[in-house]
Formats: sequence, C-alpha cells, structure tokens
Amino acid sequence: MKHCCYRSIPATESPHPRTQRAANPCAGRIQAFAMVLLVVLLSGCATGQPEGNARRFDFQHDTFAFPNNLVWEYQYDAQGKWTTHARETRPDYSNHCFVMARSARQFFIGARFDPSRPPADERVCRQLIRCVVSVNPRHHLPQAKKIVIPGYTDLRSFSQAREKELKAECGGAWQSYFQRGHWRSVFPFSRANQQRMAQQLLRRLKTDGAPVLHLVRFPELTINHAVVFFDAKETEKEIQFLVYDPNLPAEPRLITYQRASKTFILPANDYFPGGRVDVYEVYHRWEY
Repeated sequence: MKHCCYRSIPATESPHPRTQRAANPCAGRIQAFAMVLLVVLLSGCATGQPEGNARRFDFQHDTFAFPNNLVWEYQYDAQGKWTTHARETRPDYSNHCFVMARSARQFFIGARFDPSRPPADERVCRQLIRCVVSVNPRHHLPQAKKIVIPGYTDLRSFSQAREKELKAECGGAWQSYFQRGHWRSVFPFSRANQQRMAQQLLRRLKTDGAPVLHLVRFPELTINHAVVFFDAKETEKEIQFLVYDPNLPAEPRLITYQRASKTFILPANDYFPGGRVDVYEVYHRWEY
C-alpha cells in the first residue's frame, strides 16, 4: 500500500479540501472486520519495507521535550508504605506514555527534519504530524519516503515549538489503554522469558535502534508503563539499558538486567518505588 504522505508539503501550501482528504493516510484503506484490526488502524496504517536505520537513536534529538504528566502523586507515608493520591490540579496531558513512546519511534523511523526550509503553518504542521503517526511502527520507512518536517533540526526542538499541535495529533490517552499488545501482560513472565528478552533487546538495538517496551508487574498494579530502549552496556553481572521515559524527559533513565536473577530492575523514581519489572516489546510484531 502506497503511503499518501510521502510527498513533502511546502510550508506555505494551503491544501485544497479535496487534497486534504487524499492526504489522510487512513481514508478508505482499511476494512475493519475485527476489533484487532481496528486497533491496528488507529495505531498506524502506513506500510513500508523493513529497513535498518542509518543512525542511532539519540536522546537529545529523538525525544519529546514535554512530559507525560502524572495524574497521581506517589510517595512513602510515615509508616514507609508506598501510597498514592490524586493531584490537587489534574494535569492537562496525562496517560499518554504509550502514545508518546510509539510516536517517538514513529518520528525516528518515519520522519526526517529539514531546518533549511521555513516552518509549516499550524494547519500543515498538524497534517504532517498525522502522517508521521500513521506510519506503521513495526517497519522503518526508506529514507526517500520519510515524511519531511521543515523548519526544525529534530524532534526535541520541534516538540518545544509545536507542543500544542503534537499533543493534539499524536493520539488520545485511550490508545495507551487499548494498545493491542496488552494481552501479553496478563500472562506470567518466567525468568527464562526475561533472559531471552534481554538478549532480544541487545540484538534489536543493533538492527533497529528504538524498541518500545511495556513495563508491568501484573497482577500487581504498581506499574503499567511504556519506554523506549536505545542503548546498552554489558558487564559480567548485568546489562545496563538506557531508556527514554516519557514521564521523565529531561535525561536518559536506566533499567538494569541482572544476569544472576534474570530480572529487570527499575530504580525508584517519581511514580515507582523501585524494584523488579517484567519487560516485553510492543509495536514489534503483528500480535504486539
């Protein structure tokens, strides 16, 4: 299926309504004969041949400048128990961790930035964002077919200048709840499974560059979160994975895989008390 947004849109162009309808990458392309395919449609319907990225995922360039805000405040009480309570003022952008992790990957594999051209106006900017988040997150687009974002050097600068448009067009919070790979989180994760996942991630980082991981502790509800893995350092006892966490975008975060216990460890932070997490990749194969 040919993607209708491969053509770069001049910043000054004001598309005719008929042209706008043709540029919708989802229009008339999908037959929603089952719920799972509906989720596929809403998660991204563009296709492209698998292709390794020519560059590595760079935290300073390939991540959003704004955070996915927390609805709850997390802390230890006087008795040392991890507790939560609602914030006094509900944030205007929350529960988008999967949306932001997926979108960061889609910009990495499906877009390129051209700072030599003038920025697009708001209308065209929104259209370009819709095109990028319609890219199938499971496949890299060839360089020649990547969607051109004019006026900015990278996603970090683009998201600083166009925060409103990105929040409006990348997807709703419901997409974090209805990501199609969630079915896997309800089944047990063996230590052998997590050992295989650690090795899979090392391979994926060499060939892909930006796998998205779901962090869970089912049936506990202490964490249900998405991050982007982008680098790893191996030692005899562990593998230190660097990740982009949409909740904490100021700097890379660390998730450590301990070889002896075959366990991933997430340190304590603003939303998690620290400890074991079970990890699996999403936006990877058709069933995820």
